[in-house]
Amino acid sequence: MEPSKLFGLLGKNISYSFSKKHFTEKFFKENLNECYYENFDMNSIDEFPRLLQNNPKIKGLNVTIPYKESIIPYLQKLSKKAKKIGAVNVIRFTSNDKLKGYNSDYYGFKKSIEPLLKSHHKKALILGTGGASKAIKYALKELEIPFTVVSRTSNEKVISYDQLNANTIDSHQILINCTPLGTSPNTEAFPPIPYTYITSKHLAYDLIYNPEETVFLAKAKAQGAITKNGYEMLLLQAEKAWEIWNK
Repeated sequence: MEPSKLFGLLGKNISYSFSKKHFTEKFFKENLNECYYENFDMNSIDEFPRLLQNNPKIKGLNVTIPYKESIIPYLQKLSKKAKKIGAVNVIRFTSNDKLKGYNSDYYGFKKSIEPLLKSHHKKALILGTGGASKAIKYALKELEIPFTVVSRTSNEKVISYDQLNANTIDSHQILINCTPLGTSPNTEAFPPIPYTYITSKHLAYDLIYNPEETVFLAKAKAQGAITKNGYEMLLLQAEKAWEIWNK
């Protein structure tokens, strides 16, 4: 059977991507011979309309860094949650060929962190302010966990890395890396936080899944923290994306 349903990933420098391998294996295992999956590497979001024109078989898309926010003006509709989050990582092509944006990142994160949460995990520190961190903020609100966001420069909503001290780390028992620092191939990079103040009371979560253990996680683990990478979150958000495409 000639494949007739194309799914794919929008992003930049995405040859490493988990999604293509995941969905290709899924289609093979489940005998979905009419489906196939491609990476759409774009240098700029302006290339999106041409991409749609050239690929009329597209039935659904995943969206990754750096387009989770800049894709929004190209969509006709947003789900309620994607609207609240302000970032999209799933696009559904509706029956009348309208593009509708969804967010399954928040779902994947929430489901994967929930089993690790203990009563002393009262407050979170979110490292990074991109599209991924927006989904994390939404999930933490649903979990009723207050948070502080950290970025390179501070403003009224965000503190900067150089403002972090023993007290900040002590009062934020969940540390979440939403930056790309440490992603393969630049595996030596890590967020500049004071790791010496991390203890066994901390939970360090990295949205990165490649490498399996980033420097951020290794440093936190060396201090006794519970650690988790982003692999399960990815699996969960991918399955949720499949559900959305097949509504």
